[in-house]
Amino acid sequence: MSTEQNIPLLGRPLVGIIMGSQSDWTTMRHAAELLEHLGVPHERKIVSAHRTPDRMVEYAKSAKERGLKVIVAGAGGAAHLPGMVAAMTSLPVLGVPIESKSLSGLDSLLSIVQMPGGIPVGTLAIGVPGAKNAGLLAASIVALQDEVVAEKLEAWRRAQTDAVTESPVDHP
Repeated sequence: MSTEQNIPLLGRPLVGIIMGSQSDWTTMRHAAELLEHLGVPHERKIVSAHRTPDRMVEYAKSAKERGLKVIVAGAGGAAHLPGMVAAMTSLPVLGVPIESKSLSGLDSLLSIVQMPGGIPVGTLAIGVPGAKNAGLLAASIVALQDEVVAEKLEAWRRAQTDAVTESPVDHP
């Protein structure tokens, strides 16, 4: 793991982006890119529920005192990371099921979405769409207390709407 992943991006991090392995970054980078675009300070870490359980516990238990407002957790396969982190923090946890080769991410989706009552994880779509939406939801949570982020989020949404033409256009 490079030291760059340990440096908060854009200032003191308000959002934690965690994933179970380096290979998950291909998907989770889409959440980070949206947060960067919206000017939301965040951090990126590899925190595996199975291979680095002590790191996961420390991360989850220290997140709130370190100033995080929300955690975006991507996981594939058994996908225990979002749920385990949610069990150890009162912060909102957004789970992104990583698309797998064997079951196309359905295994991850079912693992993340089927949390026991009392341990909530906001579960997003499988893969890149889920990562993008997790980034937007995390920014929306931060925007509740940050007017600058709220304005950037509104501008992003307006631009997305404005990009939709009213009539179809023929392309050569």
